[in-house]
Amino acid sequence: MTELDTITDASDPAVQRIIDVTKHSRASVKTTLIEDTEPLMECIRAGVQFLEVYGSSTTPFDPELLELCRQREIPVRLVDVSIVNRLFKAERKAKTFGIARVPRPAGLSDIAERGGDVVVLDGVKIVGNIGAIVRTSLALGVAGIVLVDSDLTTVADRRLLRASRGYVFSLPVVLADREEAAGFLKDNGIALLVLDADGDLGVKDLGDRADRLALVFGSEKGGPSGSFRDNAAASVSIPMISSTESLNVSVSVGIALHERSARNFTARRGAEQA
Repeated sequence: MTELDTITDASDPAVQRIIDVTKHSRASVKTTLIEDTEPLMECIRAGVQFLEVYGSSTTPFDPELLELCRQREIPVRLVDVSIVNRLFKAERKAKTFGIARVPRPAGLSDIAERGGDVVVLDGVKIVGNIGAIVRTSLALGVAGIVLVDSDLTTVADRRLLRASRGYVFSLPVVLADREEAAGFLKDNGIALLVLDADGDLGVKDLGDRADRLALVFGSEKGGPSGSFRDNAAASVSIPMISSTESLNVSVSVGIALHERSARNFTARRGAEQA
């Protein structure tokens, strides 16, 4: 295995870069911290540019990650564990992490270019749910995700990077307001369907539709907002036993997208062959 240099001096410029990127309030987010082996590898494969990748001096560095960094010419160093403890203090101490340049934010036009369905999250604010939905959407062939009223200011938010396991840069995830999202769907002829407890259609009906859809999911308690409901072509419900009040939004997304997976996989293959 390649012998890696170890940062033992807290005055090393890399240490200050890490401190700067972990600050909770930054006016401009140009770089971000990505933690753990799996998210790092996924972001590297997605084309995210890294300044450097680090490992704790007391933890073996994953050889597959090391080889991937070598192929992409990403510098790798170890950080003395005493410095790692000072860097992260009371936070969960990452044993492997990297500083990356935040990619250009995805736009609605990026979603338009792809052939799969669109997931719209309306007022979904729990970052863990959003991260789980990103992974599910990517796995089941969705073209992209539109986040409305999420309270996020960037998809490079460290919490979302953790929750999505780094997949947030592997498909377009766009921050938009309701007017922008509704206008985009209308202009591109994408039928809007809202998920609702008392829907016109059952979730199984989604598999019968060959057209491209935008599936709108609201918060678990509030559901989709009135403006999306008013513009919806139909509403869709997931059958449940009466004693169950609701499903977690990420579970609802998974159920609905599973019914759409055959159509979305076909659209994905067509886009890859074009």
